[in-house]
Amino acid sequence: MPRIPLDGQILQSARSPEAVDVAPPRVWDERLSAVLPPTSRLLSLYADATWAEGPVWWPEERSLVFSDVIGRRTLAWREDGSIVTVRDRSNFANGNAMDAGGRLVQAEHGRRGISRTDENGTELLVDAFEGEPLNSPNDLVVASDGWIWFTDPTYGISDPREGYPADPALPHQSVYRWRDGDGLQRMIDLDQPNGLAFSRDESTLYVAESNAERLPRVVACSWDGETIGAPRTFATVDAGIPDGFVVDSRDWLWISSEAGVVIVDETGARLGVIPTPHVVSNCTFDADEKRLFITGDSDLWMVELA
Repeated sequence: MPRIPLDGQILQSARSPEAVDVAPPRVWDERLSAVLPPTSRLLSLYADATWAEGPVWWPEERSLVFSDVIGRRTLAWREDGSIVTVRDRSNFANGNAMDAGGRLVQAEHGRRGISRTDENGTELLVDAFEGEPLNSPNDLVVASDGWIWFTDPTYGISDPREGYPADPALPHQSVYRWRDGDGLQRMIDLDQPNGLAFSRDESTLYVAESNAERLPRVVACSWDGETIGAPRTFATVDAGIPDGFVVDSRDWLWISSEAGVVIVDETGARLGVIPTPHVVSNCTFDADEKRLFITGDSDLWMVELA
């Protein structure tokens, strides 16, 4: 299996997680109590990013990979609490995913495309649709059939801290999919599409629509392997916009927001919330769903689960 090379620069020495002074999780449904026990607390793992995003579990290294978008670095948290660089000068990489071959796939604002990193280096896979530059790919997921699905809002070309300012070349903001040998396909147009994830059986695609000036929401679209359905409102958050999120083994969504991580069940019913000191950008689990990792602003946090 190709090995993603660690750049190896140590940014933080080994350390233990530290409790964060914030209210404990609020649980409104007993089903969540079995997953998020009353003793669960928000723990700080790292606090020196510029804008932390895109967490993904790296099984081979038992590490948590995440982006410092504005700092232009991809980092990894190790089990001993140390932080090391995976990619330095990462082209404003945001979302991260691991494919079936253990390769790191990233959505890059800087090159306005999708890249893939393995032991041989980093390769730009796609950066244009019908001859025009993409906006600024934000988040991505690798489906079981190898297709890379990604969102393409304009944040990375509108905010000079997150990319290189430019006017959009495309008249739409879309969700695409790409696969080796099959090229790029435009799947659906949405309003500033952001985080995305599939249900466990991949029959539903969830996408965050994050335009704060309209109705920020998570939409659900049916998917039968050939045709994607019209978006329907699935969930909203209490404050700010829904950004990145993760789907667990129960088909519950853990959604980032300004209020923290909002948890909803497979119908969109609200189960609870994990408060955080400031806005959350994204979240993910380790391989066993025993820990929830949360990114936001300068921080990487963790919550231990039952």
